[in-house]
Amino acid sequence: MSTQTSNTHALSSVTFHDEHVHNKIPILDKLEHPQLEKQGPTDPPYVEDVYETVLPRWRATIRGRILSSVKRESRVLARMQECIRHPWLDLYFLYSSTLGTHTFFMIGLPLTFFFGYEELGRGLVIVLASGVYVVSFLKDLICSPRPFAPPVTRLTIGAHHLEYGFPSTHSTNSVSMALFIYGYVRNAYIQSDAISSSIYYGSCAILMIYAVTVVFGRLYTGMHSFTDCTVGVFLGVVIWGAYVIMKEAFGNWLATAHWIVPLTMIPICLLLVHYHPHPVDDCPCFEDAIAFVSVFLGIALCRWHSVYFGIDERFLNSVMPGPQGAVWTWQDTTSWWALACAKVTVGILVIFVWRIFAKSLLHLVLPPIFRLLASSFDLPHRRFYTPATDYQRMPIESSLRPIPSVIDLPHVLEVSAISERSALGRTSEVKRRGIKLHGSSPLANGEYSSGSELENSNGPSQRKEVKHYDADVLTKVVVYAGIAILSGEGLPVLFALLGWGVKPL
Repeated sequence: MSTQTSNTHALSSVTFHDEHVHNKIPILDKLEHPQLEKQGPTDPPYVEDVYETVLPRWRATIRGRILSSVKRESRVLARMQECIRHPWLDLYFLYSSTLGTHTFFMIGLPLTFFFGYEELGRGLVIVLASGVYVVSFLKDLICSPRPFAPPVTRLTIGAHHLEYGFPSTHSTNSVSMALFIYGYVRNAYIQSDAISSSIYYGSCAILMIYAVTVVFGRLYTGMHSFTDCTVGVFLGVVIWGAYVIMKEAFGNWLATAHWIVPLTMIPICLLLVHYHPHPVDDCPCFEDAIAFVSVFLGIALCRWHSVYFGIDERFLNSVMPGPQGAVWTWQDTTSWWALACAKVTVGILVIFVWRIFAKSLLHLVLPPIFRLLASSFDLPHRRFYTPATDYQRMPIESSLRPIPSVIDLPHVLEVSAISERSALGRTSEVKRRGIKLHGSSPLANGEYSSGSELENSNGPSQRKEVKHYDADVLTKVVVYAGIAILSGEGLPVLFALLGWGVKPL
């Protein structure tokens, strides 16, 4: 089967689209670089790579080296795709990529606390938050593109292609999570003798397959280069190793440091948000970093508060009602599962209500406070985020929607393929982040893109601008920290007070 035929069959249900439609913010904000406004389109730095002008020299140097690797590896990946792509493999690696996203793990995090697995949930948060923040930090610091398409054909679900490429978040998450879970499996097998040898080795094989599938899948789908994945795997190992080394010491500090914990954790997390690098493009990595830093803060405060005020002993160790023996009737099993479903349902509803209430209140209160403070001194300002002095009220449909709209589901689950030619036969322009802003720039297949004014068969593409507001940053910190506090302490305490218990047995 030829490559072209394979690609056609594999992507028969895949939507081809012009990726520049998703490049919602211009690549360069001239207001923050007034020296560029004085120069014409043919003067430097427009002739040079815009990144070399905007980024500090040391960041541009690192990016240049990685960019050289991406160019070389893009050709290698394209040849690899020609040799091994198959419709079934397309589907397998495309949909298995969801197992390496932090969203996949975040779905189950509240459940670990709802059912009394506090240490497991706290460990998951620490490892995931560390990985997502470090990777997001490096992505926005270096601003390295993904493999160029063409010659590579990218297969992706959602909007991951809008982020920078180096390093691979999927590789970091999958490796760190596989090692994290392996630690629990090994402990159950060696120390507590809770599982048999067959289960232990079977679990190890599954974890190995999982990690290899996600990491190699990033290469197969053309979403990352070999360098991206190698560094991502390395970061996953380092983050897991650091967690193993510091786990006990950090847990003891949260339980014994008293008021030093909140007085230390809150400023540190706010500083991590403030000093996250400013990218050249409007990259969504920053929002992921905010979310996970805030969740990490909330979980840490939960542990401190539950121990300091004795909530841990009084409520979090309560057991769900049910027979304590080894023999359960079908009525006992049905009753237990009904109660478990009730806990999950109530927990999710409470989290949704919190998001609606907190977001609405903070969007109402924060902008006037920011404007008042701005009249006295300069507030921190992040690129691509509109200061409160430039708007009167935030629109209802700004970021951090309280509940995902049904209208958004096709976009969230959208499967897209970016390749040499779309189904209509026109060139599919790709957000390369390596091309010049002005003047024609050769693409890998010898065709040319026109920079900021990209054209398709219907004329210049229209890019919908997405507004970010300064109040969104602090809103996300409070909302996500609140979700973590509710999941880690508030809701388990509620379940204990209702007589539903926390731990399953």
